[in-house]
Amino acid sequence: MATNEIRDRIFELADEEYRKFQSKLCPGTENIVGVRLPLLRNLAKEIARGDWRGYLDNAASDYFEEVMLQGMVIGYADAETEELLVHVRAFVPKIDNWAVCDSFCTGLKFTKGSMDKVWEHLQPYLSSEEEYEIRFGVVMLLNFYVESEYVDRLLMLLDGIKHEGYYVKMAVAWAVSVCYVKFPEITAAFLKDNELDDFTFNKSLQKITESLRVDMETKALVRSMKRK
Repeated sequence: MATNEIRDRIFELADEEYRKFQSKLCPGTENIVGVRLPLLRNLAKEIARGDWRGYLDNAASDYFEEVMLQGMVIGYADAETEELLVHVRAFVPKIDNWAVCDSFCTGLKFTKGSMDKVWEHLQPYLSSEEEYEIRFGVVMLLNFYVESEYVDRLLMLLDGIKHEGYYVKMAVAWAVSVCYVKFPEITAAFLKDNELDDFTFNKSLQKITESLRVDMETKALVRSMKRK
């Protein structure tokens, strides 16, 4: 499927009301066409069944959906982990908003079959100076690595992230809350002794209390930990 044909398909699927909605969720992103994610995923699956390598080599990135689509295709592509990680590495610099980042991470389900290999691949992103490179690493961790084998190391990595970017701080808080829901005792100990900045720490508490899987008594205790 040629680049111009893919762009035509994207514009055919456009929904003006959804464009307005998506634009509010991604302030500062001006190149949104307005395609609902299920429709974009269907297009990505179609591309992934064909010459997806050729598509990725020549894909346009002028519109939000074009970038989103590339990330989805990588997630659907059938290839060995090593090859997919090459495409991941090429894609990450294109991430410039939280929506593309988080959608991309969610789709990288091949991670489940190569946990240690992908873990090592993520490490440089966690020490990057770029806001969305760090967010990519953190969102990958919270999606796939909140597991007994990794949770201690995961929390240590989160504690070591020092970046002033809003979307980094929110991702770290989100990750801490996911850890708390699944491993409350380990994460409670972390919350008592950590180097998170006050904003990230308090956001972590807030996200924990927003979880439906945390009981009211525990929520009250968590709220009492808020830093002034």
